[in-house]
Parts: sequence; structure tokens; C-alpha cells
Amino acid sequence: MKKKVLACTLAAMLSVSMLAGCGSDSGNAGNGGSTGGDVTLKVWCPQNQVDTGIMEEQQKAFAAAHPEWNITWVTEIVGEDNAKTEVLKDVDAAADVFLFASDQLIELVDAGAIAQLGGEAEKMVKETIADSVRATAMVGDATYAIPFTHNTFFMFYDKTIMDESDVTSLEKIMAKETADNVYNYYFESSGGWKLGAYYYGAGLTVFGPEGNDLDAGVNWNNATGVAVTNYLIDLINNPKCAYDGEIAVSELIEDHRLGVWFDGSWNYDTYKNILGDDMGIGVIPTFNPDGNDYQLLGFYGSKAIGVNAHSKNMAAAVAFATFLGNEENQILRYEKSAQVPTNINAGSSDAVLADPLAAVIVKESNEASVMQPSHSVFSSRYWTYAGAIPTEIRSGEINKGNVQEKLDAFVKAMTE
Repeated sequence: MKKKVLACTLAAMLSVSMLAGCGSDSGNAGNGGSTGGDVTLKVWCPQNQVDTGIMEEQQKAFAAAHPEWNITWVTEIVGEDNAKTEVLKDVDAAADVFLFASDQLIELVDAGAIAQLGGEAEKMVKETIADSVRATAMVGDATYAIPFTHNTFFMFYDKTIMDESDVTSLEKIMAKETADNVYNYYFESSGGWKLGAYYYGAGLTVFGPEGNDLDAGVNWNNATGVAVTNYLIDLINNPKCAYDGEIAVSELIEDHRLGVWFDGSWNYDTYKNILGDDMGIGVIPTFNPDGNDYQLLGFYGSKAIGVNAHSKNMAAAVAFATFLGNEENQILRYEKSAQVPTNINAGSSDAVLADPLAAVIVKESNEASVMQPSHSVFSSRYWTYAGAIPTEIRSGEINKGNVQEKLDAFVKAMTE
């Protein structure tokens, strides 16, 4: 749901040099829109960018630095997770600049809804963004967005229940003796997003290691996949495992009733405010479904800034997107909303390097993650079919008597 939260007119000027952020060929952004005068820029961003004042501060800074355009800013709340859905409802009515999760990129490109970036915008991505993140904003050699923070999850734990040695494996987590009203672990699939960590961790894939080879098929129904699913049946039905949708993490941790859970940096401050020094963080653990220890592997992506391919003020939109993605504004978002920068210089600053949160996210991306597939076939099928697996385990529809049959059906649905 979109909510209009801010509409104000600010004077803004964009120098000729900033227009280098627009591409020069017909496939790139920058061939339309005004180079001066009155323009309206609609911006879509998540609630936290408004509540913290970050977006308004960035808009005012852009206006102060470039007072040639008279910009009417229209800022609306659209979360990064919902950006693609909202854009594709009506591209012409969508925001000129929007923040989105990188796994949505392929579908935005296929729909002709996101502008290819050239000039200074493309140069900034290729020269100032960390290697591990750059690919999340590209299709082939073409750059379509500016990644501004890492998008993955990691482990949180309550130090009054678990210590650092307890949280290295799910087996240790579940074996820890805790009070009767305490859950050792919280299972959340996030519609398949966190569920994938178990299957990918055990070496299974969907459409190959990169998620874009349809001929490679899906191998979740082999012996390893059966073992992983049986493991999840035991885990989800374990009375010491809380299940998402039945009780909230925040409710549990307020009373020190939850040992371990997975989440991202966007909720770090919420948990820190509740637990204070009792909150611990770390890389997600290993698990052992078949006699072998596997590192859980979470999907890794980025949150990025895109420009509407149908923007009526393309030059201004590309310039503002480039401004939002620069080193200074990545630092601002880090300071005000704990979003770890993708900019190489910002990410290697003393403050970031000394931050335990940033260190965990970097370690997670390097040691316990796989690039989240963004192929359109993956996106159109995986979230529906994989997201149903834990729901059916919880209801009993998937049980140890029919795991092979259910996994065969999953693979068939994914590949036919």
C-alpha cells in the first residue's frame, strides 16, 4: 500500500556535468526529460527512510547543491520488497526513482520498466561499488541500478539463553537445555527466502548454481533433498522451535523466551532496543541432516536504486538516483538506519570496520550465502512452491511418509 507522506517544492539546479549520469545511446536513460525548469520527481522508499528523516535530508541536500531545477518532490511509502509489484501495476504512474530488492531486477528489465544507466551513474557502480554487490544491479554487461546496501539475513541470539559456543550449529542450539517456556530457535521461511538456506546449504540448487540455467532443472528431490526435508519436519515440529505466524519474535525476546532467530540489519535497532547488551549476532550456523555438517547458505542480494524507464523527467531522475547512491549518502544511511554501505570507501571506513554488525554482514556474504537468483522463471515459481513447503510441514500435509512424493511434485511444478 502506497501512502503519500511528503510533497514539497524545492528549488534545484543540475549542472551540465551531472547530466553525464545519463547514457548516450538509445538503450540508456537520459534521452528525455527537462534539463532545467519545473519538474516533479516522485520517489518511492520504505518507511524507515522517512521516519529517520533520511530521504528528506537527501532531497534538501540535492536541492541546495543544484538550484537550477524547481523540483516538486512527491515521496511515497513503498517498501523495497513491494517495489516491483507496485511499478508493474502501472509503469507510467510509478515513481521516477524507487528503491527495490535486487532479486526483482530481471522482471523489471523484462517489462521495460527500469532504465539502463550509462555515463556517471554506470561509472559509479562499476568503479565504487564492491565486487560482490555489483552483479546484483546488472544484466549481462548492462547496469540498471545502484546498489546501496547489502540484503541478506544473519543470526541473532539472546546471550542470557545461549552463549557463543552454543550457536555454531543448529544441533547445539536445539540441544541446549532451556526453561520450559523458552524456545531455542525460531523457524521462519519468509515465503521461501530463509527456507532456501537449508537446501542450498546442503548443495542443492534451482536451475543450477546461478539460478539461470533452466536446463539444469531442480534437484531438491534427490536423497539429500529428502534428508533435508525430513530434518525440517523434525525441526518445525520440535516443541522447542517456535514457528512464524504463531508467535512473534518481539513478543518472545521481551521476556527472554527465545534463544536464536534469523533476521536482517533492518530490524537490528528494534532488537537492540529490547535486549541491549544481551543481544548477540553472528553468521548463521551449520546443520547436519544426513550425517554431514553443512553451512547454511542464505540468499544474498542488495537493495538498490532504480529509475523508471518511463520517467518524464529522466535527466533529473537519473541525477537524483546517482546522488542517492554516492559515498556520502551511503554513509548517511549507515549512520541513521544501520544499512551497511556497498561503496568501497564507505564500507572500509574506520567506523564501519569497527562495527560488529557490519563485520557480521560482510562475513555472512563471504562465507554463508549464495547469490539470490533473479531469473524471471525462478521468481515466478519458486516463491509460490517453495514457500508452501514449511506451511505443509506444519499442517502435516508433508510428513515423513510422503516426502519423496511431495518433493517430486515440487520439482515438477518448478520445471514444467
